[in-house]
Amino acid sequence: MALFFQLVAASVRGQARYPVSALMLTLSQFLVTGIEVIAVWALFDRFGEVQGWRFGEVALFYGLVNIMFAVADTLGRGFDTLGTEFLRTGAFDRLLLRPRPLALQLMGHDVRISRLGRLLQGALVVAFATAEAGIAWTPATAALALLAVAGGAALFLGILVLQGTLSFWTVESLEITNVLTYGGVEAGQYPLAIYERWFRWMLTFAVPLAAVAYYPALVVLDKPDPLGAPAWVGWWSPLAGFVFLGLSFAAWRIGVRHYTSTGS
Repeated sequence: MALFFQLVAASVRGQARYPVSALMLTLSQFLVTGIEVIAVWALFDRFGEVQGWRFGEVALFYGLVNIMFAVADTLGRGFDTLGTEFLRTGAFDRLLLRPRPLALQLMGHDVRISRLGRLLQGALVVAFATAEAGIAWTPATAALALLAVAGGAALFLGILVLQGTLSFWTVESLEITNVLTYGGVEAGQYPLAIYERWFRWMLTFAVPLAAVAYYPALVVLDKPDPLGAPAWVGWWSPLAGFVFLGLSFAAWRIGVRHYTSTGS
């Protein structure tokens, strides 16, 4: 961990040499994601409740999911650009020569300050949801929310790890994986109950986004699940994010074993 924080510090110092650029990028992240909040608000302002869900309740889903993705996007930049920055240029060979874990080097490769914009925006939306939906936070529900954020960050990081793993065969990063990253963020901003059955199944068992966002949020909102899941599911479901990350790293190790150097 000491090495990881050194890598993070080096990355942040490099961006801090251009403070105006870092500030503008952070502000743009905040504003772009803020436009999405306005779009959600406009939907509920026009139609009121959506299948019994109010705007304040949906805002909690929105805020938590965006915090999860901001953390994962901060840590997973190296996997996202693995194909173009490391495999195609041969720089991955240099990482292999270092007596340190590959995942650790990639996670500390390019920690973007600008991701704080999405993180801050998500935190503000959670604060708004607390007031709007009348959420009564307790030590238990606050701990559950933190566990859900950690599990969600692990889930999205796992998706980025899988994207990097595919690069061992495709060299270029496949844009189709954005269906699971940015598409997952969009899907997770709304309650699982409003989707069709096949899509709910995919978000629960294939990519367990519901496990890290939907079920824990139900516990925080003290709201019964319209789909009939018992309340205890929300207390344990965030662990699915860590299981997904573990499976992603298992696939990652297979990809590393199949790596062929460029020879440069």
